[in-house]
Amino acid sequence: MYDTSAIGVALRCVASESFPAGFTITEFADDADPFDIPAIDIATPAMNVNGDLVVFSAPTPITITISVIPGSDADNNLAVIFEANRAAKNKRHARDEITLVGTYPDGSSLKLSEGKMTNGMPGNSPASAGRIKSKTYTFAFQNLSRTRA
Repeated sequence: MYDTSAIGVALRCVASESFPAGFTITEFADDADPFDIPAIDIATPAMNVNGDLVVFSAPTPITITISVIPGSDADNNLAVIFEANRAAKNKRHARDEITLVGTYPDGSSLKLSEGKMTNGMPGNSPASAGRIKSKTYTFAFQNLSRTRA
C-alpha cells in the first residue's frame, strides 16, 4: 500500500537579506496547489538533415510556485521579500538569495538553493466567488537536492 497524503507538509524559507533566520510556511491556500514544482525539460531533441537524432542539454532553472492564505504570516513574510526585491526607480532592492527546504509527512525533504523570487502579487485581489484570491509567489532555483524517507 502507498500512502501519498500531504498532510503536515511545510516549507522553510530563508532570504539572505530580508529573513536570514528564515521562517516556516504552513498556511497554504485551499483553492490552489500549496506548492507546485512543474516539469522541466532536461534535454532538447532535434533531427539533423539526414534524419539522425541530435540531443543537447542545457542548464534549466527549477521553478516553484507557492500559494498561501492571504493575510497569513506566510503571506506577510513573502510580501516583504517581494517588495524588498522589486526593482523600481530610486529604490535599492535587497538582492536576496533564497533557500527553500520542504519537509514531507513521510520524512523526506527537498532543498532548493541559490534562488530568486521572480513573481508575486503586489496586493490583494478579490475573486468572483466573494473571497480574496490566494496569494502566489514564484521562485527560480539553481540547485535541488532530496532526501528520501
